[in-house]
Order: sequence, then structure tokens, then C-alpha cells
Amino acid sequence: MSQSEHERLNQSPEAGAVLPCWSCKQPVAARALFCHSCGAVQPPGQLDHFARLGVVPGFDLDLDRLEKQYLGFQRAMHPDRFVTKTAKERAIAESQAVSMNEAYETLKDPLRRAAYLLECAGKTAAVDKDQTVHDPELLMEAMEAREALSEVTTIDGLEKLQVEAGAKAIDLLSQLSKAFAADDYDAANKAATRMKYWRKFLEESRARRAALEDEA
Repeated sequence: MSQSEHERLNQSPEAGAVLPCWSCKQPVAARALFCHSCGAVQPPGQLDHFARLGVVPGFDLDLDRLEKQYLGFQRAMHPDRFVTKTAKERAIAESQAVSMNEAYETLKDPLRRAAYLLECAGKTAAVDKDQTVHDPELLMEAMEAREALSEVTTIDGLEKLQVEAGAKAIDLLSQLSKAFAADDYDAANKAATRMKYWRKFLEESRARRAALEDEA
């Protein structure tokens, strides 16, 4: 994602908003988990996933930092911290935890992260739609790969196919990074669609391995 896209997300009305606390009515940042004045837990609000977890928007994320941020926020929302609070506060804390979990599950997965970034840019994420693939190169690769998978008869042969598919998936991660850095959403969409296929192929190859092991 380019600098301009970073700024667009970071400067969105939701990310920088100041709202009244539901409890004491004093101003509180939309990003805040608790009111600065009375300490009441705040509703999750309409933040994007990056702002919600306090990480810089973009495809290339520091996954260790993402996890640390998520776990820290989840500890702050743990039900044990709210056992003496009102039913409303317990419900708000639970909704915060749910929103954080959704953000984390989306951002930690490169394919879901790519789809989310495309949606943030106002683009249709093909990987989220059951659409016919219009990529002749991918269709040819898919046909050849599935044929090879159906014909493989040894674990060694299967592992070779898995290594090749894994290498393609790694290369597609690099392509996605470059595409988002350049705001080339068509290229990002294409790379995400290809990655979705190779991920599915790797899942099918694991099932094939189990079948071969049962036959051995």
C-alpha cells in the first residue's frame, strides 16, 4: 500500500473521531478502549481493522507486533475484568473483544488481508466472490496441477508437487506486496485469486497424502 493509501486510512473520520462517552458524556477518542475521564469501557465503533489493533495499514505487516497488540487488547477485555461491572459494560466489553477478534483473524491471514485492503480501496475482491476465473494461465496451471495430483502414486512424488505449489504461493506473496505498494489493485486482485487456488491445491494435496498413506 502506498503512502497515500496509508494516509487515507489513518485520516478516515472514524479513526480520528472524538465521541462522547456513553457513561459520563465527556469526549473520548474513537480508538480508545476506555473513557479517559470515568474509565468506562467504550463501544467498538466503526474503525477499520488496522486502527482497531493499532498497526500501520498495509499488506506487509509485522505479524509479531500484530499478535502482541491483539493479545494485549484481548486481555484488557477479558470477562474476569468485568465481573463486578454492570450488564451493559459486560456487553460492551464482549462486543469489543468480538470486533478485535474479527480484525485479527482478517489481518493475520495474507489472503483475507489482501481482500480487505481491496475492499478498503473500493475494489471488488475476487477472492471473496464465487466468480468464474478469467485467467487462461491460471486455468492451464490448475488443469495440469490437478491432473498431476490425481496421477501421483508415491509420497516422494506428492512432496515434489507440494514443494512446487508452496514456491508459487511464496512468490505470490511477493507479488501482492509489490502490487499494494504501487496501488495496482488489478495486479493485487489477480495475485490474490492465484494464491487462493494454490492454497486450495495444497489442502487437496494433504488429503491426497493421507489417502496414499492409508494405501501403504
